[in-house]
Amino acid sequence: MVTNNNGHGFGTAPVFLAAISTILGAILFLRFGYAVGNLGLWGTLLIVFLGHAITIPTGLAIAEIATNLKVKGGGEYFIISRSFGLSIGGAIGLALAISQIISIAFYMIAFAEAFTPLFPYIEQKLGFIPDVRMISVPAALLLIVFMLTKGANLGVKILWVVASILAVSLIFFFLGDNQPTDGTNINFFDKIQDGDSFFIVFAIVF
Repeated sequence: MVTNNNGHGFGTAPVFLAAISTILGAILFLRFGYAVGNLGLWGTLLIVFLGHAITIPTGLAIAEIATNLKVKGGGEYFIISRSFGLSIGGAIGLALAISQIISIAFYMIAFAEAFTPLFPYIEQKLGFIPDVRMISVPAALLLIVFMLTKGANLGVKILWVVASILAVSLIFFFLGDNQPTDGTNINFFDKIQDGDSFFIVFAIVF
Protein backbone atom coordinates (compact mmCIF):
# COMPACT_ATOMS: atom_id res chain seq x y z
CA MET A 1 0.00 0.00 0.00
CA VAL A 2 1.42 3.36 -1.05
CA THR A 3 0.67 6.36 1.12
CA ASN A 4 0.88 9.91 -0.07
CA ASN A 5 2.91 11.99 2.36
CA ASN A 6 3.15 15.05 0.19
CA GLY A 7 2.21 18.28 1.91
CA HIS A 8 0.07 21.05 0.57
CA GLY A 9 2.87 23.60 0.37
CA PHE A 10 4.69 24.85 -2.68
CA GLY A 11 8.10 23.50 -1.72
CA THR A 12 11.42 25.14 -0.98
CA ALA A 13 11.98 26.91 -4.31
CA PRO A 14 9.06 29.40 -4.12
CA VAL A 15 9.95 30.31 -0.53
CA PHE A 16 13.58 30.92 -1.49
CA LEU A 17 12.64 32.85 -4.63
CA ALA A 18 10.20 35.04 -2.70
CA ALA A 19 12.89 35.96 -0.17
CA ILE A 20 15.67 36.53 -2.71
CA SER A 21 13.35 38.53 -5.00
CA THR A 22 12.49 40.82 -2.10
CA ILE A 23 16.17 41.41 -1.31
CA LEU A 24 17.33 41.83 -4.90
CA GLY A 25 14.32 43.90 -5.92
CA ALA A 26 13.09 46.35 -3.31
CA ILE A 27 16.31 46.46 -1.29
CA LEU A 28 19.17 46.16 -3.77
CA PHE A 29 17.87 48.27 -6.64
CA LEU A 30 15.74 50.83 -4.77
CA ARG A 31 17.15 51.19 -1.26
CA PHE A 32 20.89 50.53 -1.42
CA GLY A 33 21.44 53.77 -3.32
CA TYR A 34 19.46 55.59 -0.65
CA ALA A 35 21.57 53.93 2.07
CA VAL A 36 24.88 54.76 0.39
CA GLY A 37 23.77 58.35 -0.15
CA ASN A 38 22.83 58.85 3.50
CA LEU A 39 25.56 56.81 5.23
CA GLY A 40 28.33 56.31 2.70
CA LEU A 41 29.63 52.97 1.50
CA TRP A 42 31.15 51.90 4.82
CA GLY A 43 27.96 52.77 6.70
CA THR A 44 25.94 50.69 4.26
CA LEU A 45 28.34 47.76 4.64
CA LEU A 46 27.93 48.07 8.42
CA ILE A 47 24.16 47.75 7.98
CA VAL A 48 24.69 44.61 5.88
CA PHE A 49 26.98 43.17 8.58
CA LEU A 50 24.54 43.95 11.40
CA GLY A 51 21.66 42.51 9.39
CA HIS A 52 23.54 39.26 8.87
CA ALA A 53 24.48 39.20 12.57
CA ILE A 54 20.73 39.19 13.32
CA THR A 55 19.30 37.03 10.55
CA ILE A 56 21.87 34.21 10.51
CA PRO A 57 21.52 33.26 14.22
CA THR A 58 17.74 33.65 13.90
CA GLY A 59 17.65 31.33 10.89
CA LEU A 60 19.82 28.75 12.66
CA ALA A 61 17.61 28.90 15.76
CA ILE A 62 14.43 28.42 13.70
CA ALA A 63 16.05 25.53 11.82
CA GLU A 64 16.99 23.87 15.12
CA ILE A 65 13.47 24.28 16.50
CA ALA A 66 11.86 23.07 13.27
CA THR A 67 13.91 19.85 13.28
CA ASN A 68 12.60 18.93 16.74
CA LEU A 69 8.91 18.88 15.84
CA LYS A 70 6.60 18.23 12.93
CA VAL A 71 5.66 21.59 11.48
CA LYS A 72 1.98 21.72 10.52
CA GLY A 73 -0.20 24.44 9.05
CA GLY A 74 0.79 27.94 10.03
CA GLY A 75 4.53 27.72 9.40
CA GLU A 76 6.43 30.08 11.66
CA TYR A 77 3.32 30.79 13.75
CA PHE A 78 2.98 27.07 14.48
CA ILE A 79 6.64 26.88 15.51
CA ILE A 80 6.35 29.92 17.78
CA SER A 81 3.17 28.72 19.52
CA ARG A 82 4.55 25.23 20.14
CA SER A 83 7.95 26.47 21.30
CA PHE A 84 7.07 29.39 23.60
CA GLY A 85 3.53 28.64 24.68
CA LEU A 86 0.34 30.60 24.20
CA SER A 87 1.22 33.83 26.05
CA ILE A 88 4.76 34.46 24.82
CA GLY A 89 4.09 32.83 21.44
CA GLY A 90 1.01 34.99 20.93
CA ALA A 91 2.95 38.18 21.63
CA ILE A 92 5.75 37.17 19.25
CA GLY A 93 3.24 36.06 16.62
CA LEU A 94 1.40 39.38 16.84
CA ALA A 95 4.63 41.33 16.35
CA LEU A 96 5.52 39.05 13.43
CA ALA A 97 2.12 39.59 11.83
CA ILE A 98 2.46 43.37 12.14
CA SER A 99 5.93 43.21 10.58
CA GLN A 100 4.52 41.23 7.66
CA ILE A 101 1.79 43.85 7.14
CA ILE A 102 4.35 46.66 7.17
CA SER A 103 6.61 44.75 4.78
CA ILE A 104 3.75 44.33 2.29
CA ALA A 105 3.18 48.09 2.33
CA PHE A 106 6.92 48.59 1.85
CA TYR A 107 6.96 46.27 -1.16
CA MET A 108 4.01 48.04 -2.77
CA ILE A 109 5.72 51.42 -2.33
CA ALA A 110 8.91 49.99 -3.82
CA PHE A 111 6.91 48.60 -6.76
CA ALA A 112 5.35 52.01 -7.38
CA GLU A 113 8.68 53.82 -7.13
CA ALA A 114 10.02 51.66 -9.94
CA PHE A 115 7.79 53.69 -12.28
CA THR A 116 9.04 57.12 -11.16
CA PRO A 117 11.41 57.47 -14.17
CA LEU A 118 8.26 57.64 -16.32
CA PHE A 119 6.75 60.51 -14.31
CA PRO A 120 8.49 63.35 -16.21
CA TYR A 121 7.21 61.91 -19.50
CA ILE A 122 3.68 61.67 -18.10
CA GLU A 123 3.92 65.22 -16.78
CA GLN A 124 5.06 66.46 -20.18
CA LYS A 125 2.32 64.63 -22.09
CA LEU A 126 -0.62 64.90 -19.71
CA GLY A 127 0.24 68.06 -17.81
CA PHE A 128 0.13 66.77 -14.22
CA ILE A 129 2.62 65.27 -11.78
CA PRO A 130 1.66 61.66 -10.94
CA ASP A 131 1.68 60.36 -7.39
CA VAL A 132 3.12 56.96 -6.50
CA ARG A 133 -0.19 56.10 -4.81
CA MET A 134 -1.81 56.17 -8.24
CA ILE A 135 0.19 53.00 -8.91
CA SER A 136 0.52 51.37 -5.49
CA VAL A 137 -3.17 51.52 -4.49
CA PRO A 138 -4.59 50.00 -7.73
CA ALA A 139 -1.78 47.43 -7.70
CA ALA A 140 -2.65 46.44 -4.13
CA LEU A 141 -6.35 46.14 -4.97
CA LEU A 142 -5.57 44.09 -8.06
CA LEU A 143 -3.31 41.85 -5.98
CA ILE A 144 -6.11 41.29 -3.46
CA VAL A 145 -8.54 40.39 -6.25
CA PHE A 146 -6.10 37.88 -7.74
CA MET A 147 -5.42 36.41 -4.30
CA LEU A 148 -9.12 35.90 -3.61
CA THR A 149 -10.02 34.56 -7.06
CA LYS A 150 -6.93 32.72 -8.30
CA GLY A 151 -5.18 31.75 -5.07
CA ALA A 152 -1.47 31.48 -4.42
CA ASN A 153 -0.80 29.31 -7.49
CA LEU A 154 -0.81 32.36 -9.77
CA GLY A 155 1.58 34.15 -7.43
CA VAL A 156 4.04 31.27 -7.58
CA LYS A 157 3.96 31.30 -11.38
CA ILE A 158 4.55 35.05 -11.51
CA LEU A 159 7.35 34.64 -8.97
CA TRP A 160 9.36 32.53 -11.41
CA VAL A 161 9.05 35.27 -14.04
CA VAL A 162 10.13 37.98 -11.58
CA ALA A 163 13.09 35.92 -10.37
CA SER A 164 14.19 35.31 -13.97
CA ILE A 165 14.08 39.05 -14.75
CA LEU A 166 16.14 39.81 -11.63
CA ALA A 167 18.68 37.14 -12.56
CA VAL A 168 19.10 38.62 -16.05
CA SER A 169 19.46 42.13 -14.60
CA LEU A 170 22.21 40.96 -12.25
CA ILE A 171 24.04 39.29 -15.13
CA PHE A 172 23.91 42.54 -17.12
CA PHE A 173 25.10 44.46 -14.05
CA PHE A 174 28.23 42.35 -13.62
CA LEU A 175 28.92 42.35 -17.36
CA GLY A 176 28.68 46.14 -17.54
CA ASP A 177 31.53 48.63 -17.55
CA ASN A 178 32.78 49.52 -14.07
CA GLN A 179 35.35 52.14 -15.04
CA PRO A 180 34.62 55.73 -13.92
CA THR A 181 34.42 58.16 -16.81
CA ASP A 182 35.19 61.46 -15.07
CA GLY A 183 38.49 60.44 -13.50
CA THR A 184 37.43 61.31 -9.95
CA ASN A 185 38.48 59.25 -6.97
CA ILE A 186 35.91 57.30 -5.00
CA ASN A 187 35.47 58.36 -1.37
CA PHE A 188 34.00 55.55 0.70
CA PHE A 189 32.86 57.97 3.42
CA ASP A 190 31.08 60.56 1.26
CA LYS A 191 27.40 61.10 2.04
CA ILE A 192 24.76 63.76 1.63
CA GLN A 193 24.41 66.57 4.15
CA ASP A 194 21.59 66.46 6.71
CA GLY A 195 20.67 62.94 5.64
CA ASP A 196 18.74 60.37 7.63
CA SER A 197 20.35 58.89 10.72
CA PHE A 198 21.96 55.47 10.85
CA PHE A 199 19.06 53.82 12.69
CA ILE A 200 16.44 55.20 10.29
CA VAL A 201 18.37 53.87 7.31
CA PHE A 202 18.94 50.57 9.12
CA ALA A 203 15.21 50.22 9.82
CA ILE A 204 14.32 50.85 6.16
CA VAL A 205 16.97 48.58 4.66
CA PHE A 206 16.76 45.80 7.23
